[in-house]
Formats: sequence, structure tokens, C-alpha cells
Amino acid sequence: MSMSDELRLDVEALRAEFPVLSRRLHGDRPLVYLDNAATTQTPRPVLDAWTDYFERYNANIHRGLHRLADEATQAYEGSRDTVREFVNAEDVREIVFTRGTTEGINLVAQSWGRANLREGDEILISRLEHHSNIVPWQLLAEEKGLTLRVIPVDERGELDLDTYRALFTERTRLVCVSHVSNALGTVNPIAAMSEVAHRHGALMMVDGAQAVAHMPLDVQALGADFYAFSAHKLYGPTGVGVLYGRFELLEAMPPWQGGGEMIKTVSLEEGSRFAAPPHRFEAGTPAIAEVIALDRAIRWVTNHHFELISDWEQGLLRRASEAMKGIDGLRIIGEAPHKAAVISFVVDGAHAQDLGLLIDQYGVAIRTGHHCAQPLMHHYGLEATCRASFAAYNTPEEVDYFVDALGSVIRMVRD
Repeated sequence: MSMSDELRLDVEALRAEFPVLSRRLHGDRPLVYLDNAATTQTPRPVLDAWTDYFERYNANIHRGLHRLADEATQAYEGSRDTVREFVNAEDVREIVFTRGTTEGINLVAQSWGRANLREGDEILISRLEHHSNIVPWQLLAEEKGLTLRVIPVDERGELDLDTYRALFTERTRLVCVSHVSNALGTVNPIAAMSEVAHRHGALMMVDGAQAVAHMPLDVQALGADFYAFSAHKLYGPTGVGVLYGRFELLEAMPPWQGGGEMIKTVSLEEGSRFAAPPHRFEAGTPAIAEVIALDRAIRWVTNHHFELISDWEQGLLRRASEAMKGIDGLRIIGEAPHKAAVISFVVDGAHAQDLGLLIDQYGVAIRTGHHCAQPLMHHYGLEATCRASFAAYNTPEEVDYFVDALGSVIRMVRD
């Protein structure tokens, strides 16, 4: 499917659902928001779900017997089933609500990792990873005497799968890899990597933060044993995310945090007995409004059809990439053939931070820095890049405006 006129009309209608996109900045310049890999904007149906909870049935969940508590509980648990369908989990009990991708990964490290890994065991991670899928494993490795082995990346930004297969030993217990690189947009072949890991008796932990807004998910087809993502990269609210885990794994895992809701019984004399998953891992009052808003975000994005969104974003990526290659001294970092709509780039003689600050004066929001991926930056001999990332509501006209503004900024810096 191409970016037809009909689809463009759909995108214009879609844009009207995002109040923030009508903002004017810096002398009445239009906002061109290209920082979607950091966080996506939020459509009106998600905002309405948030306010509806606080205006109509704000109450704590699960334990209350009154009407508001019942309505809140039903909405919260209904969202769990929406997520289950969204990722194609087999059982609703495999969906754990967290504060985001980072907490989901830490939960696996501190619960499954502490219970199952022993001194000398090995974890495979990749050089593409966000710090959230590196640091928790470093902390666990230091505590338990584990070895981290690194899957290398080539100059195009693809993982070296031959080396990946060769890294496995009889002590390999876990593979931790991102579905999509936040810094480069590279889409990793998770299903094939999972098959290799399982053949060696290892589990697959997937950081899905950058994938959820760009492609349909099927955790069973991917072979993921754990899969974590955040709502705020899926047109939803901040402060909430999801950890999918195969039920037999979650059922055998000890709690990570203690408190209310995650228990069956508590006795000062006999200790505590814990609830079954997923509630075992949801101690305390959860982010109720955020979970309910996540339900609406998932419904919103699926109602607009992932196939259309993906095709639209890929068109924007091609348009931007082709235009940017015509800018003298600009180099795109990471040109894997299978990418999400992310462009990371550097410009000769210009600091990334300067470019980011100056292009903001044109109303264009991009990200600059190491993108919480310092090992990957060091692989390319860089301290920072600029990153433009696209979403369903971006347009070809915005791409053209961004490239023109970038050219003006580069000339300004060089002069």
C-alpha cells in the first residue's frame, strides 16, 4: 500500500485527535513533533478515558464493595484482557502491569534472575540495547557472579547473528535483546533469535518499548518468554507499562515487592503467603487511571490499523532519508534494511546539541544525545547523535519542513 491521497486524508483527520499538535511555537511556528521514540503524543480518546475515571468512578480497586470500586476494578481488569489480546498472550494471567519497560525488565532480573541464576551462568545482551536492558543485568551479574556476553552490531546497525549463535555455551541461561533499537530503529529478528535461544535451553527477554507503536505484536509467534513495553510510547500515559511473561515462569517466580494486594494471607507468626500471578507482582495501589487509559490507547491504535500506520511511517522514513542524504556533511547512523521510522544522524562540524537547540527555534522537536545507548554510540565512535522519529500523525509536509529547517540550521552553524 502506498501513501495515497485517501490515506493522507485519514491522517489529517487523525491529527485532529491530538490537541497538542495545534500548538504554535517561537513566533507562531507550527509544532513539528519528531521525538516520538522518546514519547508519543496522546489522542483525545485516551485523555477522555483518564478524566472520565477521575470524574465518575475514582476509587481503589479489588477490595472495595461499593459501586465505584466495582466499576474501577472492572475497567482495570478489562484493560488487562485488552493487553492480552493486543500481544496475543495465551492467558490473561500472563499480563503484569508495571510502571514501564524499565520496571518490567528489573522485575525479571530481581525475581526470575535472583531465583534461577547461579555463579558462572551467562546472559547474552546486545550492543544495541538501551541502558534499561543493560544496567539491571550488570547489577545482577555483579551480585551473583554472572557473565554478560555481548552480541556485536555491524556498521549498518544489524546484529551479527553468526556471532550470536556462536556465543552460546552450556552456561547460557538468558538472552536480553530489544525488538527495535531506540537509537537506530533497527528491527531485530526476534523469532529467529528466540528459536536459537530455546534450542540451547535459554530464555528470551525482549525489550519491546520501541516496537509496540509500529507493528502488530504476537508474543507467542515471537517466542518471547518475557516481553516488556511502556504505554507512553503507544499514544498512552506515562507511568504505566506491561510485562508479559509465560505463566509457568511467572507462577514459579517469587515476589519482587511486598505490600498490599500481592498476598493471600499475612501472619506475624507464620509469615506470608502470596497471590497468584499477575497480582503477586502488583504490590500496592496501582496506576489505575493510567491502566484504564492504556486500554483506550490500544483500542485507538488498533482501530487505525497497524498495517496502515506502518506503511505511512515507512513512507515518511523513506522521504526523510532520501532528502537528508542530499545534505552535505550529514551522515545517517544505522541503515539496516529493516527499520522502524527512526533516523539517527550526525553532521560534520556541528554538535548534536547545537543542532537540536537551533532547530527547536523552527518549532521542530527532535532528540539529541546518546539516547541511553552509550555502548552503541561508542561502537560508532560517537558521543551523541540527533534523532528524528516519526509517528502516525506526522505528515510528508512536516518531513519537508524538518529537512528545510535542518539545512538552514546547518548553514547557520557553519557560518
